[in-house]
Amino acid sequence: MGIRILVVDDATFIRDMIKKQLRDKIPGVEVIDAPDGARALAQMKNQAVDLILSDWEMPNMTGAELLTTVRAMPNSEKIPFIMISSRGDRNHIVKAIELGVSDYLSKPFSADELLKKVFKQLKVIGKTPAMRASGATTQGIAFASVDVLTGGRAEPAVAAAPKPANPFANGSASVLGAKPAIKAVEPPKTTRGKAQLRFANNRIFSCVIREMSLQLMSGLMQRGDNLPSVFEQAAVDIETGDGSNLARVNGYVHSITAGENRPDTNVVKVVIRLVDNDPEKFETLSKYIAQM
Repeated sequence: MGIRILVVDDATFIRDMIKKQLRDKIPGVEVIDAPDGARALAQMKNQAVDLILSDWEMPNMTGAELLTTVRAMPNSEKIPFIMISSRGDRNHIVKAIELGVSDYLSKPFSADELLKKVFKQLKVIGKTPAMRASGATTQGIAFASVDVLTGGRAEPAVAAAPKPANPFANGSASVLGAKPAIKAVEPPKTTRGKAQLRFANNRIFSCVIREMSLQLMSGLMQRGDNLPSVFEQAAVDIETGDGSNLARVNGYVHSITAGENRPDTNVVKVVIRLVDNDPEKFETLSKYIAQM
């Protein structure tokens, strides 16, 4: 019997990226996907799965709710479950462990880290696949792992970005009220806020926001080594006026260009396309944009 993996994330871009890496590197793997926990459970009613990769922050049913339900289901309590989240703080990881998670992966992540954790869990259930000859070669990530809390390797410190203007602390997810309906696309609003952009390989850049909408963020950041590339995953922490942070928003680099018309410019313009579909995050961003 082959290997069947269920990928659950409300962001289509993230699901597609994970599916591609699994299919490219694991011969014969069958990958099914769902945009939230409720539809993931519907998939599991029709077919057995060997491994679940699920985002934490999703509408309708979160990854934590999905994990709790799976652990209570007959014949599913031992399915390896890797939780994926843009939050990597210790308290968040501890909560995941208490719920019965098998491992934990923080966004943004690389193909190398994803495959390492997938292979580890498949080995536990005796289904170690033969990796294809061409190994994953994408960048490393800033990650949080259950190993950190169970005697494994130490969690790496987050490296400072090259010459950052103002490094900010990690943001925590906002707990809001009713979930609003997703509205039509609005034009970006010019702002002068600040954000912290997190990329793979522990790279953090402080950014001055120039335009902001529910679909994209455009900003300026300092030029330095290891600049991000187009289509690279990004996690965006937006700073509010009082110095606190909004919920982290996931996205990818849509474009990156020189900020000035000269080759020695120290300013880089970056456009991040936002991929989260969580109504709570939309509400938080809407309130932020309205106040600018």
